[in-house]
Amino acid sequence: MPTTSEMSLPPEWEDDERMNFMFSEFKENRDVNTTDWDSKMDFWTALIFRSCRQCGSVLVNLQDLNRTFQRKEKTPLGLSTVLQTMARCGTIQRESEFAASVDCGWVSWSVGMLLVKPLKWTFSTLLGSKRVPLEESFVVVDLVKEKAAELLKVYQSSEFSSCSIVSFQELCTLFSDICADESTLCMALLQLQKDKQVIVSLHEGEKIVKFCQPGQERVSPVSDVDVGIYQLQHSEKLLGERVQKLSLEADRCKEEARILLREGKKSQALRCLRSQKRVEKRTDSLFAKLETIRGILDRIAQSQTDKMVMQAYQAGVAALKLSLKDVSVERAESLVDQIQELCDTQDEVNQTISSGVTAADEDMDELEKELKALLDEPQEDVNPPDLPAFPTDSRGLSGEQILSPLPTVPHGHLNTTTDVLEEELNRLTLSETGFPQRRVTPPEKRLEAAQ
Repeated sequence: MPTTSEMSLPPEWEDDERMNFMFSEFKENRDVNTTDWDSKMDFWTALIFRSCRQCGSVLVNLQDLNRTFQRKEKTPLGLSTVLQTMARCGTIQRESEFAASVDCGWVSWSVGMLLVKPLKWTFSTLLGSKRVPLEESFVVVDLVKEKAAELLKVYQSSEFSSCSIVSFQELCTLFSDICADESTLCMALLQLQKDKQVIVSLHEGEKIVKFCQPGQERVSPVSDVDVGIYQLQHSEKLLGERVQKLSLEADRCKEEARILLREGKKSQALRCLRSQKRVEKRTDSLFAKLETIRGILDRIAQSQTDKMVMQAYQAGVAALKLSLKDVSVERAESLVDQIQELCDTQDEVNQTISSGVTAADEDMDELEKELKALLDEPQEDVNPPDLPAFPTDSRGLSGEQILSPLPTVPHGHLNTTTDVLEEELNRLTLSETGFPQRRVTPPEKRLEAAQ
């Protein structure tokens, strides 16, 4: 665990008076002063959690805590009581009991790591003791759950996600940045096994871990097929590494032959070329085997995909049969007929309701057409006011009869010449009215006659 110089501490850590109280022993009876007792307990519990998160560990023991929280050459006196209280509340749990609560099979592969003390050390014995063994390890339950979820997320986004089974050593490399040590990794895997997300087993003395695959709620037991696939993948990896090494060796032999040839050592250069040919031949043989293994793995992956598709088909057929259990063609036709009948009834009701509104609408349309016709008619001139009637003359002729022979008023422009006007005046007579005709002498003529 980190020291106080390597971790962030609360501001009150520099308060000597406050720290003297925190470093003191707990009272035998909490009821004497519950406020002080609880504040001290909360302080050390939070500090233990902070220390574990910063170092990436989920295990604590009294010896490491005393060394981590040493201040001015003083060691906290109440950490043993803190661990006992945390264990009583279920915040922490003994490492051996945590392993035994998951599966007895885990105890066998984790021997030497989990069995720090014999399992006959029960939790009740721990709670009945006033002192906690210095080296007894405890699992912080909340932290190990967080670590387990983080491990599963990293695995699902890694290159191993396509492999259902991974060796324990490969996991140690994969999770080296997450887990502070191998013990933390084991505790996280224990939690995942408890959550039915992984299964750990032994294969030829090697620990292998099977993860739950996408689409599964819980991991399935390790089968012979899983072991066979793991062996093929392991062989593929070993052959690939071997082919790469032989390729590098062939390149080295070729380069040595070139150097020896430049130095004039033709016989040695020929030996290097022969070695290169042998290495290349072995490389080709191993590469052919590697391609065969890859082809088998591809077929296995394809068969698993086909199996998944067949299962999906079966599930779909079963669901379709269940959904169509009470459905038949006759019933569907009956329902369609009922729907059509109801629609026809609704149309008739709507037509009946809207019949009165339609008549009113037709009357309104006729009124609008009549109004439009009035607007389109040409406007008549306004009748002038009635003029008094012309008096009749002695002959009994009315004014209209007198004026009727007069010519109509010209509507054009008055652009006629004097001669035209004179001729028009000469034609004005009152023959039709019975008056004697007389020529009207133009003013110009009269002027000339007077002269």
